[in-house]
Amino acid sequence: MTIAPIAPRIALVHALEESVLPARAAFRELWPEAACFDLLDTALAVDLAARGSLDQPMVDRFLTLGRYAAATEGLGGPARAMLFTCSAFGPAIDAVKQALPIPVFRPNEAAFGEALGLGGSIAILVSFPPSLPSLTRELQDEADARGIPVTIEGIVAEGALAALKAGDGATHDRLVAEAAARLSGADAIILGQFSLARARGAVEAATKARVITTPDAAVRALRHAVEAAKRA
Repeated sequence: MTIAPIAPRIALVHALEESVLPARAAFRELWPEAACFDLLDTALAVDLAARGSLDQPMVDRFLTLGRYAAATEGLGGPARAMLFTCSAFGPAIDAVKQALPIPVFRPNEAAFGEALGLGGSIAILVSFPPSLPSLTRELQDEADARGIPVTIEGIVAEGALAALKAGDGATHDRLVAEAAARLSGADAIILGQFSLARARGAVEAATKARVITTPDAAVRALRHAVEAAKRA
């Protein structure tokens, strides 16, 4: 009798409900064996937009979410890794990284690594404006750490997120593609939020740059980390 291997349990933590489906789609395509579960706190994005910056109480909320997710056990035991899909909360996610013994991924770090391997001119496209300053800073820090000279251009697809929240996916994708078309000379365009992944085809049709989505890059990196830890 052959016993099927127990699927690795992966925690997905979201601040936008629009991030849930893109994350799940990436796992279905790239790591269907993973046993994912979701935590969603939509107040995080609202509170960050209202406050204008991260504060310690919000960092504490991330630590609470992270510890809860890490302690949630299934058939195969507790979570083997954790992915945050909210791109505007880098420092808070780093606090969770330091607090937990399992791999914890920011939503964009894997995409940054892939983009830095393609060239020195990188564009970051977002539809949630508070994400852009932190993403630009994180990408620059990663480039500096690797010793890679880089030119970073950021752009906001104005109105795209509102269209998506209203159920108008076609308008969302069009606005994202129009924003991408205004970028010039980028070797790679990072779609800097999970919710933007649905517009990949439209963006690829609007630009000659390599388009990187954060869910796909993150799932590839997560799978590599978990499988490497299993072999160790």
